[in-house]
Amino acid sequence: MTRTQRLMFSLVVLVSAGCAPMPANRQPAELRSISTPKPYATQSLAVVDPGREVVMHALALLQSKYKYGGKTLETGLDCSGFVSHVYDSALGMSVEGSAAHMAAQGRRIARKELKAGDLVFFNTLGRPRSHVGIYIGAGKFVHAANARAGVRINRMSDRYYAARFEEARTLLR
Repeated sequence: MTRTQRLMFSLVVLVSAGCAPMPANRQPAELRSISTPKPYATQSLAVVDPGREVVMHALALLQSKYKYGGKTLETGLDCSGFVSHVYDSALGMSVEGSAAHMAAQGRRIARKELKAGDLVFFNTLGRPRSHVGIYIGAGKFVHAANARAGVRINRMSDRYYAARFEEARTLLR
């Protein structure tokens, strides 16, 4: 290992251990020209992946109470209330109305284009887009299913949902 490589290794060890390197005027010449990363506090705190943020908020609500027409955690959530609550808490995005109304707000995407945070729509009541869930990846979605199950995860390939799947839409891209 050359002297420069040893110095670089030492700097990496110091920085990763949370120790600040010595002031530039006291460092060896080889280190004075090396730029160190900016402190975390100066970096942007913007959401890097909104889909992941949506999924994390949705999963935090697993087993929450279901209530038909419900729009709050206190009273319970139906499928559209669940989606509305998750998008608002995760991204501050207002997504309101019934499942069918939410479908009109998004851009239609092919099933193979689904990404975490996208919306999936089903015909569960004999009318188009009567149920909505949030795709979480790996062929699964989270949704406010019914009063017995509450908020839960299902597979897109489950016989019941596979037969009733209508479309996927995105609000994120």
